[in-house]
Amino acid sequence: MPRIPSPAIAAAGLVGGYAVARWTKKRPLGGVVLAAAGGVAAREWQQVGGAKAAVGLTAGYVAAFAGSHPLAKKIGAWPAVFSVAGAMAAASWAVTRGKA
Repeated sequence: MPRIPSPAIAAAGLVGGYAVARWTKKRPLGGVVLAAAGGVAAREWQQVGGAKAAVGLTAGYVAAFAGSHPLAKKIGAWPAVFSVAGAMAAASWAVTRGKA
């Protein structure tokens, strides 16, 4: 079975978590999506880049989620979510490229 690249998992978790929370009007359900994708991404980061990469990128994932909230007040919700998802995907790619 082919592996899904960790940058795609991380970005999908951020976008998907927000989308589920918004469309269902149930923030905890969006949090479940966010956490599940974060867990899968962290496992991939650990397998590909090691423990330091996994810890650093997981911290970045949480920071991206937290940072999207104040950013949304400045540029809007969807632009903020896409911005942090893109930044997280880029960070994940930068740390894990060429290691898989």
